Formats: sequence, C-alpha cells, structure tokens
Amino acid sequence: MSLEFTHKYYIDTIPFAPSSRAIALGMFDGLHEGHMDVIRDTVRFAAANNLSSCVQTFVNLPKCGDGLITTVEEQCDILSKAGVDEMIILDYNEVCNLTPEEFVYDYLKVRLGADTCISGEDYRFGKGASGDTEELKRIGSEFIMEVRTVPPRIINGRKISSTWLKEALKAGHPDEFAAMCGGRRFRYTGRVAHGKGMGNKMGFPTANLEIPSDKIVARRGVYATRVKLGRDVYYGVTNIGLRPTMEDAVKDICETHILDFDEDIYGAEICVELCEFLRDEQKFSSADELIAAVDDNKKKARELFGI
Repeated sequence: MSLEFTHKYYIDTIPFAPSSRAIALGMFDGLHEGHMDVIRDTVRFAAANNLSSCVQTFVNLPKCGDGLITTVEEQCDILSKAGVDEMIILDYNEVCNLTPEEFVYDYLKVRLGADTCISGEDYRFGKGASGDTEELKRIGSEFIMEVRTVPPRIINGRKISSTWLKEALKAGHPDEFAAMCGGRRFRYTGRVAHGKGMGNKMGFPTANLEIPSDKIVARRGVYATRVKLGRDVYYGVTNIGLRPTMEDAVKDICETHILDFDEDIYGAEICVELCEFLRDEQKFSSADELIAAVDDNKKKARELFGI
C-alpha cells in the first residue's frame, strides 16, 4: 500500500489494520542510509505481500547530552517521501522495562498486528537491551511472525551510525553528515519567531528559529545554508549559537539572513539546511566589526552557491 503521506500514530490511537503490518524496528534517530536501507526493505516487502508498511520509533528517550538529530515531525516528513504508510510512536517509558517476550507479544504482535519485523543486524530490545535479533527470531517464530535483518551500511570502513552523525555535526562537517544520509542535509525547522530586531537595524534582517530543547545543537558558528519556505528555496547565512556580540543569550538559536529576500515572514514555517561551515561564532568589539563579518559571510555564501 502506498500513500502520499505517512500517517502518524501513538500507540493508544493506532487503528486496527485491515491487513497485517510489516514493521521496521529501531530508534531511527537521524534516518541515515543504514536506517533507510531497513525502511526501504520494509516498504518493498510490504508492497509485495499486501501488508501495511510501518516504522516504529520512540518519544521520551533517555535524555542524552547531545539531543536528537531528527524530531518526530522531521522523521514523519522523511518517511512520507520514502513511501511509508504508518509511523508508530511508542513512549519509551512505557516499554523500557518490558522483557523481550512482553515487547514482542504485547506490543508487536497483539497491539500492532505485526506479520513481519525488519531491523538492522545490531538491533537490541527489551529491558536493559537484553534481546538481540536472534532472540527476536526465536520469539517471533512462536507467534508466527517473520523476522528479517538488513546489513549495516559502511563508508570508508566504518559503519554509519547516529553517533557518527552527531560527531559530524559537532565538528561542523555538514557535508559528511549529508554523505551518510543520501544527500539529505541536517535541518532546523520551525516557525519564525520575533527577535530584538537588531539585525534589521544593521541592514541584515534575520529569521530566528528556536532550537527545540531535545534537538542537537550543531557546532556553534556561521554556515552557508539553504532555506525552504513553502515550495520556494532560498539561500542564506545562518548563525547557530548564543549571539555573543548582540546579547550573549543563554539558549542557542538558529538565526538566518536570507539572501536577496525582503519579506515579513514572522510566524511562517521554514526549514534551514546546513550546507557549509564558514567560521566559528565570534564576539565582536563593535557593531561595525559585526556588519563587516556578515558581509564577508554573505560573499562566501554567494560564491559557494554561485549566486
């Protein structure tokens, strides 16, 4: 079954499926090419066997210092483009203490109607990550549930992973991130919020996005970026960080000057994709120094994008 968009369900709202489900299992943070291999296999298998293709993911994962690479909303958008029928969101707090048998039977078989489960070879589940794919196959055979595994994706001798994605972001290497995600770039999405208007006063108005508290903050600094507003695509320069020259904020924001653009978009939803790291965040001694630096950033971005 192929839909134009992915239906997003939480476990307590999932409807009964007229056909059984083929379910991709994993954390799927970042949806890198290793993840997408599992998901594409799930979509193909479901289509060939008259099943609903389903990706199971989580909310309320244990908070780590780096935060999430992809929010639930971003995951749903990516899965829609991959042809996934359903995204099932489990509350980690509700399942983290289940035994492997309880998770497979109570959730996958009974509540989700799993006919087939598909995962990476290193998939772990159950309390304390005590279950592996061999255990999944053993339990699945008891409930007439097929289990398929997909090998990892390797680049330069290293397995692609969410950990590697985070390393690339923290190092300011958006191209390395994109290479692991099939060309898809790291993004911040959200509605443009009102700032203090200082950029506008200095001749470079900015669109400010609040970075969600559970989302990773890329290396602080200035990036050349691609900006999506509805169906339109623009280019810009974006500062990720605390704006030390203007206010020395306590919370990181994504602040973008969109090149060749002069419209009021407060409240509009935009997507900012990181393309190339230009320089580290810096505190300037004067507004004139900041303006000169922004002009230099704009020049570099124009050269990069050929505009």
